[in-house]
Parts: sequence; C-alpha cells; structure tokens
Amino acid sequence: MIKARTYKLPAGDIILFSLFFGAIGLIILGGFVNWSLGVSRLSRARLNSEKAFQLAEAGLNYYRWHLAHAPQDFQDGLSQPGPYVHEFKDINGNLLGYFSLNITPPPVGSTLVTVDATGYTTLNSQQKRTLRGQFARPSLARFAIVANSDIRFGAGTIVTGPLHSNGGIRFDGRAENLVTSAKSTYDDPDHTGGLEFGVHTHLSPTDPLPPTAVPSRPDVFVVGRQFPVPTVDFDGLASDLATIKSQAIADGLYLAASGYLGYRLVLKTNGQFDLYQIKILQSPPSSWCYNSLNQTGWGTWSISSAPNAQIFLGTYSYPNNGLIFLEDNVWLEGQISNQKLTIASARFPENPNTNTSITVNNNLVYSNLNGNDILSLMAQNNINVGLNSADNLKIDAALVAKNGRIGRYYYGSSCGSSYVRQTLTLNGMLASSLRYGFAYTDSTGYQNRLINYDSNLLYNPPPSFPLTSDQYSLIDWQEIKPN
Repeated sequence: MIKARTYKLPAGDIILFSLFFGAIGLIILGGFVNWSLGVSRLSRARLNSEKAFQLAEAGLNYYRWHLAHAPQDFQDGLSQPGPYVHEFKDINGNLLGYFSLNITPPPVGSTLVTVDATGYTTLNSQQKRTLRGQFARPSLARFAIVANSDIRFGAGTIVTGPLHSNGGIRFDGRAENLVTSAKSTYDDPDHTGGLEFGVHTHLSPTDPLPPTAVPSRPDVFVVGRQFPVPTVDFDGLASDLATIKSQAIADGLYLAASGYLGYRLVLKTNGQFDLYQIKILQSPPSSWCYNSLNQTGWGTWSISSAPNAQIFLGTYSYPNNGLIFLEDNVWLEGQISNQKLTIASARFPENPNTNTSITVNNNLVYSNLNGNDILSLMAQNNINVGLNSADNLKIDAALVAKNGRIGRYYYGSSCGSSYVRQTLTLNGMLASSLRYGFAYTDSTGYQNRLINYDSNLLYNPPPSFPLTSDQYSLIDWQEIKPN
C-alpha cells in the first residue's frame, strides 16, 4: 500500500506567493480603476464638448432672432466692437455656460452676415466649440428666370436654375431645376382650346388638359413643377429704382438725360469705363423691315456706324458703392474684373411714353466666375438685344425689366442677315415683367438660348439689388476647428 505524501511550503514561500498574486491583483485593480476614471473623464469631456456645441448653436439661433428684430444691427445692440459674450441659463435660472459672438457685417451691396459663435460650459471654460453661420436675405436672384406674365419657352431652351412666373408657363425645352407658377390653370395665348395647367408642355406627348392628373415629365422638368405658388412682387421694383437713384447721387455715379438718344457704356477690366453720347441709331435696312407684329417700342436698337453717331464723353472710374444710374436709354458692352456693379436706367416720374431701356448687342462678360464679378442691369422698361447683335452673344449679368420685357424684337428676313442669330448664352438671371423671348416660332432670332443660373447672385447680389424677403435665413453653417 502506497501512502500519499503531503508537502508543506515553507512559511517564507507562502508570503512570497501571497505578495506576488496580491501585487498582480492590485495591478489589475489599479488598471481597472484607471480605466474607469479614464472612461469617466472621457464621458465628462464628451458631455462638456456636446454642451459647448449646443451653446454655440444657441448663439447662432440667438443672432438669427436678433437680426429678425434689428436687421441693420451688426454689433449686437451694443454699438461697439465684439466679441459679444452671453450667459446661457436653464429654465430654472441656473447658469450652464456662455456663448461668444464674432460678427462680420455684409460687404457693400450684399446681405451676407457671417457669425462665429463659440460655446463653453461653466465646468470647463477651456473646452470650446465654434460654429460659423452665414445669414442672408434672399434676393430676386433666387430665380434663374422670374416673370410677371404668361411666358413660353420654346424647343432649344435650356434653363439650369429655378424658374417662376406669376402667370402661366409653357415649357418645351429642358428645365434642370424647379418650375413654378402662381396659377393653377390659365388660357395659353399661343393656341386655342381649353385651360392648361399653370405649368405645362407641348413637347410630345403634349400634356393633357385639367382636371386630368398632372403627368410626370422628367424629360422636360428634370426636378419637377409646382403650381399654384405665391406671387413675386414686381410693383416694389419702382421703389428699388428710386432708391438706387438716390444712392447714386449721394455716393455713386448719376448721369442726367443725355439730351440725345442715350448713353453707351463700354466696361473695362481696369476699374473704369468709357462713356459715349448716342446721337444716331441705324435705320431699318429696307422699307420691308418694319414692325410687322405691332410691337411697342419696336426699332433696330442698334447704334449707327456713321462717324458722328456717337460722341466720346470721357473715361470714368467705377463708383465705390457700385451704383451707376442713368436717366436715359443705355447701350452696354465690355468686361469687368473684380467688380460688383448695378447699372440702372430710369426716368422719373414714371410714364409709359418715356420709360427707358437698356440694350446689349455685344458681349458683356465677367473675368471671374467665382463670385468676385457681379453685375446687374435694371431697366425701367425693356432690356433689349437689337438687330445688329453678335451672332454668338454672351451676357454675364442679372437682368431686370421692371415694366417691360427682356428679349429681342421681331426682325423678319427683309431686315438683313442679322434677322437670324445663332446662340445667346446668359450666365445670371432674368426678371421680366412682360413675356421674355429672344426667338420666334418662325425660327427668327436666336436659334439656341442657354440660360445658366449664377448661384452667386442669391446671397451675394449686386449692390442694392431687389430682395424678396426682409427676414434673414441661416443659409450655411460649419464647425470651425481650433488652430
């Protein structure tokens, strides 16, 4: 029989093993405690960070509220430079933290306000979050085209921006943004028959008549169409023109009536423009070239090539406030660089027999398409493209015809080779009280019309450009990381 042996560790070894395993336990416990403390610190840091973010967000919301009540105040009601620090308390009056505002007022002629809001809590004032928000009042240039009457877009027309009419819209081209009308139905003046949808197409297959359901036509209306929607105010443009005149007299450039037919301005990239007085316009090239459609104000709207047709008056610098007001008809062409200008033409008091127009027969273009160049033409009556216009005409501008229309008069085949033109490209927007158009159904005028919406105009409009709202909206925000 074998007996089991029993071994006993010496007392010293037991102590060593106890110390060894105890140390391991303490290390594990210490690590767990440190991990727990780290998680707790991280949680508190994240909580403080989130609270700081919310405090910064509260700062942007506060300033939007402030602008709604004081739209011209960019010093937080204190009439002194910032930053402007505000306490933030809970519903019980307990102080939770602060937000600090740095406000950048809009540039001349713009409504874009930039606000940097920095939030931090009472528990950790070093842990901050900063949000940069941009507020603006939308201008009339939120549309690529806006009209005050029934309007038609023929085949070959491409529009890239939002399109609206207070009347009905027939669109047979391609609209790459939303198309809206203030009318649910209307009597299309271009044909007989029943009432049409407020926005409709005759591009095959022709839309059915109401009350049939509105079909989906993504081939024509890429984004879609909506009707009826609220109207856009054209009546208020009269006060805008009057304001521009006053501001041009005060700190811009004002030119009274020329005494002849109007002025010609040739814009240049060096901060100046050449000014001419117009004395003779081209007569129709034949007796068969006449106003066959009985259009109001019909003419060639082209400057004669005779030596004494225009007189050079001098070279002028662009005014600091960007406003040029001429109390006469205007012919305009040229190129700008790093300029923001509004060129307005009107004669007061308003009278349909004396209302003035602006004509563009040669290229009027930007040097920069990044928003550094902004131009608007505001005419009391029409914005014309005349008989002797460029075969491929490019216009970079926001165009506004307060009482009249933007377009080209009808010139038949007896009006010489210029009765047919190839391509008109507009980078900007159109606002036309009457029916817009650069072409006619018999293929006269511009064969291709490319209207590209310049989104820079929306919240960075030309000086004193008409606005569509007196309320600021938050149009963009982003977090600004510390350096």
